[in-house]
Amino acid sequence: MKILVTAATGNIGRKVVDHLLAAGAEDVRALSNHPERAAFPAEVEVARGYLGKVSSLAGAFEGVDRMYLAPVLETVDEVVALARKAGVRHIVDLSGDASTDWQPIARAVEQSGLDWTHLYAGEFSENATIWCDQIRASDEVRDPFPEAANAPITMDDIARVAAKVLLSDGHVGKTYDLTGPETLTRAEKIHQIGVAIGRDLTTVKVARDEAIRILEPAMGEYAEWYVDGIASMVEHPQQATTTVADLTGSATTFAQWATVNADQFR
Repeated sequence: MKILVTAATGNIGRKVVDHLLAAGAEDVRALSNHPERAAFPAEVEVARGYLGKVSSLAGAFEGVDRMYLAPVLETVDEVVALARKAGVRHIVDLSGDASTDWQPIARAVEQSGLDWTHLYAGEFSENATIWCDQIRASDEVRDPFPEAANAPITMDDIARVAAKVLLSDGHVGKTYDLTGPETLTRAEKIHQIGVAIGRDLTTVKVARDEAIRILEPAMGEYAEWYVDGIASMVEHPQQATTTVADLTGSATTFAQWATVNADQFR
């Protein structure tokens, strides 16, 4: 069974490749626009191409049984059509429900007529690195909604689930809501980062406009969108699911992620 991993140089796609190999997959093709950046193991077949440039995908889907589809909105209809024409049988996509911008990916995959499995993931634990500059500079983190809560998931856990679904049966037509194992407020996340780096961090609530100004150097035009998205989680906190642990046997806590990545905040 040949498995294609798209966007295989990306943060999640590269991890999907690694988890497939660790689980014993023997026929993995990695689609990457810059394969030289990924140092793929010798047993991985590399196809050069980019989902956002359909003309670069000639031959990428040939002989593929199952594929991991990374979230690229602009060309998803064309990409799915090419996969179907090439004989791909099952697409595992990273997308989102109707409340997100990623729903068109799930819809395109379903409309293809191919077998499908949707992976819906919320905020990544890795997004906490937006606080890096503040934490390096002081023990105070300025945030607009310290009480907003969600259940952040690591990119590695998403990749582990994707690999599991690609390598096993029983997942066709299923949608998996992927979160971390616990719901935490932003203040609690900041505290756990402090524990990981051995410092007593405090959170200072600031106005929306100030928060946007703080985030703009790192996030640019998306800072306003991000801050307004956080606001919705004050009254409607995201509830944690057990899906990652149910599928893979374990799930990474935010505290575990912070400990492994502590050097980024020092």
